[in-house]
Amino acid sequence: MKNLIFINGVMGGGKTTTCKMLLELLPKAVFLDGDWCWYANPWQVTKETETMAMTNMSYLLNSYLDCSVYENVIFGWVLHREGMTENVLSMLKNTQYNLHKFTLICSESTLIARLQKDINGGVRKNVAWEHALQTRPNFENMDKSGYKKIVTDDVTPEQVVDTIYNIIYYPQ
Repeated sequence: MKNLIFINGVMGGGKTTTCKMLLELLPKAVFLDGDWCWYANPWQVTKETETMAMTNMSYLLNSYLDCSVYENVIFGWVLHREGMTENVLSMLKNTQYNLHKFTLICSESTLIARLQKDINGGVRKNVAWEHALQTRPNFENMDKSGYKKIVTDDVTPEQVVDTIYNIIYYPQ
């Protein structure tokens, strides 16, 4: 059975790095970054653009789940509000998968340092600092929604990926 792997967390929390590393590590894997589904200029959050993005995400996730080539479908996105995960899952036609949900969390000081490093390195141009700092606490209680929390403050990306790999393939 396929693995559907959700990597959740605040902007700057390490989702993209983790997902890219999982893509290289996991067999027959594909990665969808939710941001790709509404990468636009100007980027606007409206009811219409949110609906469009969810439609795009569900289309791609359904396609990946239906494709016999892939065993591991990795989905990374900022799922910071109650019900967002369930909304994405409700749009999936194929229910034949093992769902694995992870939230990457870090302290405010670590988040600020990472975002600043990204800006200095040219990885990010405009960072919604206020939004990132306001939503960061939302991820602290994601374990109540079935997400496994991984604290990323004092660990390497490789350690985060190893933790996820071991949970998926060697559950206790």
